[in-house]
Order: sequence, then C-alpha cells, then structure tokens
Amino acid sequence: MVHLERIRIRPVASLDAVSVSERTLVDRGPEWERRYTIVERTPGSDARPAPVTAEREPRLRRLETTYDLERETVTIRERGSDETATFHLDLDRECFASWLSEFLGYPVEIVRTDESGGPDAAVPSGPTVVSAETLETVAEWYDEIDADELCRRVQPTLVVGGAPPFWEDRLYGRADRIVPVEVGSTTLYGTAPSQLRGVSARDPETGAQTDGFRETFVERRRATLPDWASAVRFDHYFRLLSETQVPQASVGTTLSVDEPITVGEPVPSPTPAD
Repeated sequence: MVHLERIRIRPVASLDAVSVSERTLVDRGPEWERRYTIVERTPGSDARPAPVTAEREPRLRRLETTYDLERETVTIRERGSDETATFHLDLDRECFASWLSEFLGYPVEIVRTDESGGPDAAVPSGPTVVSAETLETVAEWYDEIDADELCRRVQPTLVVGGAPPFWEDRLYGRADRIVPVEVGSTTLYGTAPSQLRGVSARDPETGAQTDGFRETFVERRRATLPDWASAVRFDHYFRLLSETQVPQASVGTTLSVDEPITVGEPVPSPTPAD
C-alpha cells in the first residue's frame, strides 16, 4: 500500500531537518517547515533581507541541529564538537543569531518567514514529495552516497513508502493541470517536478562539493525518466521530487505517518479566485 512514510521539516531553513509523526498543514506545508530563516544583517538598509542559505554559505553544513518542538527550542553545535548551545527559537532569537554570527564571522539575524518583511513570506509553497524507492535508486548512481545521505541532500518534505522508484513523477502533468493527491483525509495538489538546488551536489555534513554529482544525475535522470512522467516539463534534468500546493480547504488538517495515499486524475488548475 502506498503510504506516507516520513514527514521531514526544517524549522530553520538551511539547517538540519527533523522527522515527525504528524503535523498540521498551513498554506506553506507542514507547520514549522521553514518557520525561521537566517538572513544577513544590513544595519540602516531598507532592502529586503538576503537569506543566508547552505548553497550560498556551505559552512552551515558543518552545524548539527536538533529540535524540541514542544518546547520550541533548538540545540546546535559544530559537528565533532562536544560544546552545544540551546535556544528558544522565538524568545532567544537574538542570542541564537549572535551564536551564528560568531560562527560565520559576519552579523546575521533570525527572522520569522511569516512575519512582515520575512524572506519569501508572500510566496506560499507546499511540501515536496519523493518515494523512498526513488531515494534508494538514485543513491545507487553514486559509489559513496546512500539513501539517507541523498535524502539530506535533496531535502524532501514528504517521503512515500510502498511506491516504485520515481512514483512521484505521477504527481504532475501539463503546466495548466494539477493532480489531486489524497493523504488520508487531506488533499494536496501536485503541480510540477522540482528543480534541485546546487547544494544537492555538496556533502551534507562538510559542505564539500561532490565532483561530477550534477553531470551523473542529469545523465541518469534523462535515461531513466519513466513513461508516466510528463517529459515536456523537463527543460533540464536536474529535477527530482514533485512540488505540491496546499489548497485552502486543507489548511488546518493533519498529515500523519502511515496514512494511505491515492493519486487522482489531472484536472484544470484552479484560478486564484478559486
């Protein structure tokens, strides 16, 4: 049975993800997904804050983070170090930012993505989806990357069990269509194949570039694209995962691990007024 195997959220964008058994949906996806963002501090500037991402700042990969979401805390350390620091993600934001600033060597802030002026606050984006077998298959394209490491590289939100490799390529069709996806009693709309970020080609712990990662991926992805994939959506082949949207009717519902998943037929994409 095709089912939801894992829910992965990143409370702080570009830092480690945490797996949870259930999560309420907001318009951007599971609650707490990318709730906070690290931005470079620019005193006196009216410009929109620029996110400090792992793609722009590979040193973020050297940080290990764990979360207690009930207490709303993060515990952080540099990999290999015994020294840790714990911060409340809301009340201790300035202290957390100071710790990161010292590590990075330049001043940063921690901002709420859904607060006025937060980066990408006006651009809702739903969870990305991949099957566990896709992760296993793609990891086999590389000598020293296993499925767990690949998952950390490509950063899906929802991992699906009981499905064949590249099952998620069923979740989109033409650009003017959406694909209804039922996860238990919750509906998501599949929309498009997701473009991988450059950070996927870096070691998730050291930030070091993996030579030939993109070239190998593009060659094998093109060769193994399944018949059910809409090839017209591939202007290039550095794409994996499927993007989804959260319809307004699903905001406030709950995604839970082990719930069954069914995929409907493509339907016309709703207009903004819908």
